[in-house]
Order: sequence, then structure tokens, then C-alpha cells
Amino acid sequence: MSYALLIISLISLIVHRSDCTPSPKRLIIDTDLFSDVESVKHSHSSLCSLQLTTTKIQSDIGALLLAATSPSIDLLAVNVNYPSSYSALAASSVLAHFGHPNTPIGITRPLSNDTFFDSWFFTLGEYASKVAYHFPGGTLSWDRHAEDAWDPVALYRKTLAGCPDGNGVTIVSIGYMDNISALMNSTSDGHSPLSGEELIAAKVSELVVMGGQYPRGREYNFWGRNASLTAHVVNNWKWPVVYAGFELGENVKSGKRLMTEGPQGNPASMAYKWYTYGEPRESWDPLTVLYAIDGLDGDLFEYGNEVGYNFVHQDGLNEWIYDERVKNQHFLTLKMSEEKASGEVERRLLDASWVRSPNYNQDKSAPKTFMKKQGI
Repeated sequence: MSYALLIISLISLIVHRSDCTPSPKRLIIDTDLFSDVESVKHSHSSLCSLQLTTTKIQSDIGALLLAATSPSIDLLAVNVNYPSSYSALAASSVLAHFGHPNTPIGITRPLSNDTFFDSWFFTLGEYASKVAYHFPGGTLSWDRHAEDAWDPVALYRKTLAGCPDGNGVTIVSIGYMDNISALMNSTSDGHSPLSGEELIAAKVSELVVMGGQYPRGREYNFWGRNASLTAHVVNNWKWPVVYAGFELGENVKSGKRLMTEGPQGNPASMAYKWYTYGEPRESWDPLTVLYAIDGLDGDLFEYGNEVGYNFVHQDGLNEWIYDERVKNQHFLTLKMSEEKASGEVERRLLDASWVRSPNYNQDKSAPKTFMKKQGI
């Protein structure tokens, strides 16, 4: 073979391999980011990708962290479904810290300045306002008002309309269903002539939900804010959907290594510390996001059913109805022991905490401004 032919062959091989490189998975996050820290580990890519909705703040922080740092995720937008201005500001802080300073954020109205207080167990601390204040940045920095955030339905519609047809967007719900319900009910507007359900049918490949208990139970995400809106979404969702139930993450604890081995001053590790005072937490939201990122690849998950659908009663209680005609709905179970799953989530959170850390010194210590504020 001549030298010229060899060069042409090598170029063809490189181009072929480049064409085969999988494109990032499109994601939109819908989160409350108010009381549980599991939701901060999900964002690292560009604009048409994957949607996430969450309720447990600490769990939310871990989840957002995973999404923000995954090279296989294109984080398109974040919607907040709890109307505290600190929730939106905290989301902006985390996104900016992990390389997404321009990711748009939407939030439910009317806004308040509510902060979290653990009136159930009196063991957990508030962290959203602290994250927002100590790590300002992004589209809603501390010196700007959360009112600058998008209306969540408008953000959904704009983002989905801007993506190509072909069901390429994953919506991850790790909280309340208010925003998704409103999207389903939406009508044509300046962003798209399609109705909400028509947009979903054209653009969304899968809804991934942290909520419910399987095969039957009553879990907080489904009843804690507006059970009727949960029922509206779950009982009328016609497209592929996967549920991560309460039982999936109840005994899978994580966050300990993030707090002890992660970068000092990292907003995710600090959120866990402020919220749990050094104790690990249940991994509901991180597990949900890990499924959204990896699917059934790997050793973490498998489906707990082959057929059937989820049904939510008006009080938020859900039950799985086994129906051989329905094959596009599933709930997750673990393929490994809960102890091994804890180790895997811990590893993923810790690895993610070291990604995209431009604010750290070369010795990976906290930013000087943060250290000065904390007296470190």
C-alpha cells in the first residue's frame, strides 16, 4: 500500500470512529433543592439534553453534582419546584461551580424567602441559603434576585422546542410534580405551536421519577406538596417512564466520603456537612440520577417488572397494576447488595466532587475568600 493510501485509510478510520462516538444524553432537572442534599451531582455538557425534578434537598445536591460532572450528560436546564428564592440561588451556585454558569433556571411562583427547619426529627440543618451565599455565581448569583429565574413551564417549552425531534430528552423528576403537570397542561405559545403533551411526545425519550414505593406504598414526593398533581402526571403519562421508589435508596447511605475526602470548600460537600453534620444520608436522588445517566448498563440496576403501570390515588398512595398490555413503564430494583450500592454511590459522588474545580488552589484547598469567611 502506498504512503498516500495509508494516510487516506487512517483518516477514514478516524472519521468513522468519530461518527460512532455517542452524543451526550440530554437532560433537564426539576428540583426543589430545599431540604435534602442528595440532589447536587448531575451537570456537565451543552444545551439539548436531560430534565430532572427533585424534592429532597440534600439528596438533590448529590444528584445535581452527578449530573453536572458527567461527561455523558448534556444538561439543558434546571427547574425548581419549591418556591424558595434560596433554592433557585443554591441551584445557580452549584451549577456555576461545576462548569454550568449559563444553564437557565426556572422556579415555581410566588416566591418566598423560606428556609428549611427540621420539625420532624430536629437533627438536620439548613443549607440552601448557605450554599447560595458562600458560593455565588451563575445566572442567579447572590447579588441578583431569584425573580430573574424563568417561569418553569416557559423554560420547559423553550428548551424542548429547541431540541431536535426524535425523543432525545430525558426528564428526571426528583421531587414534586407541579412543573411537569403544568407542562402537560400547557398550550401553544411563542416557543412552539405544539401543546405540552405534543411537545413531550415529539421531544422526550423517557421520564425518570424518584417517587412512590413498589409495588405499593405512600412516599413523600408523591403526597407531600400536591398529591392531585402527582396523580395527574403519573396516571396520564403515556410515554416511557421509570420509577425509583423509596425502597431503592432507603438503606443505601452515601455522602460520608464526599464530606471527609472531597475538596475542602466544595459546595456539594459543604451542603452535606451543613445538612447532616457529618452523617451519611439515604441515596434516593443520586441513585435516580445514576440510572438517568447509565440506564441498565453496569451492575447497579435492573427492572423489577416486565409489564404493568403505576397508579396514584388522590391521597398520594401508589400501587403497581400488572397489565400485560403496558410494557413502557418500569420500577427499579438493585442488582447488587445495598452495602455494595452504597460503596458505588460514595465513589461516584467523591469522583464527581473533584471534577471541574476551577476555584480551588493547586493544592485543592478551598477558595481563599471562602476560607476567610469561615475562619479556616
